[in-house]
Amino acid sequence: MGPLVLGIMYGCSILEVGSWVLGVRFWYCGFGISPNALIPAPKKRPTKEVTVKWFVALLLCLLWSLTAHAQDSFYKGKTIKVIVGTPPGNLYDMWARLIVNHMGKHIPGNPEFIVQNMPGAGHVVAVNHLYTGVKPDGLTLIGTAIPSLYLNQLIGRKEIQFDWAKFNWIGSPARGTSQMYMRADTPFKTIEDVRNAKEPPKCGATGVTGPDSFLPKLMEQTVGAKFAIVTGYPGGTDIDLGVERGEIQCRAFTIEAFFGREPYHTWRKKGFVRHLFQTGNKRDERLPDTPTIAEIMDQYKTPDSGRRLAKVLLTAGDMGRPMFGPPGMSADRVKLLREAYAKTMKDPALHADVKKRNYEFDPVNGEELQKLAKEVTSQPPEVIERLKKVLGN
Repeated sequence: MGPLVLGIMYGCSILEVGSWVLGVRFWYCGFGISPNALIPAPKKRPTKEVTVKWFVALLLCLLWSLTAHAQDSFYKGKTIKVIVGTPPGNLYDMWARLIVNHMGKHIPGNPEFIVQNMPGAGHVVAVNHLYTGVKPDGLTLIGTAIPSLYLNQLIGRKEIQFDWAKFNWIGSPARGTSQMYMRADTPFKTIEDVRNAKEPPKCGATGVTGPDSFLPKLMEQTVGAKFAIVTGYPGGTDIDLGVERGEIQCRAFTIEAFFGREPYHTWRKKGFVRHLFQTGNKRDERLPDTPTIAEIMDQYKTPDSGRRLAKVLLTAGDMGRPMFGPPGMSADRVKLLREAYAKTMKDPALHADVKKRNYEFDPVNGEELQKLAKEVTSQPPEVIERLKKVLGN
């Protein structure tokens, strides 16, 4: 069968039957059979072996063509809805819109995209909806979502209706490291100042398991720096407005967002905020004077149990800003969307837009995300109990 397979893959001619009514394509020559073998010679009939080879080749080509045609035609004339769990203007929203502006041309059939904003409970409303309320047909996806939602699942939050590992992961444009900013007119210049404070600084958060919530709590658990968490803000923009109004003093979120847009460009020029810590393995070149959490834990001699807790919490950064689909999608459709996403990540037009917006760009493929989602949701009981204490459950 080796020559037969090679014939199908590398055949030197194509016969198209009809106008894709049947979608039949027929390859020949690749396995050493002349096209004339289809026509019996006057005094010599084709051998049984030749006849069987041609029949099998035709059958395989027909099956391949019908499958390929089905994939090509499925998205033609259709619209893919991309859900974002934040209000418009948030970096999750802007990343989703940027990606889908380029992704349609890389999907067979060239579908249209629409973005639907569905804020609520720190992305939980949107992700619950994807898990329980949509058909697994590849026409509804999460465009980008906060990757730490698995923490809600691990600690058994009653509002969680999804299994993080069962989503079909498509890709992410970047991995993410975070930082905490603090209003510069507060007395909190370092983590030591927070440790010694009579009243803890107030940090805004959208929910209980995003970095805006769990990073301040992690600092309390690992180095004894207590923050008061004010939850319930619809999105990051609302938290920033709260900081400007003086309702709260701090927020933890991605370095990419802080250096990617307003109001942070203006804040930096005015010296409105300073930074207390960052989450990367090494200091970001844009924050050379801001210590990492690892450095702070070394300073205060955090025990191994605290460091293991930090690892589980910080794994979210490896997933970045992922796009994913509901459980139950066909393997072919997942593969098609992953391939289209990968092509989009290599698109020069996307690269130009990313550079213009000063976004971080370090794509993660769907297969790696799928593996991370499975690994991070498989934690021993002792880790889960520690997480419950940290996250208030």
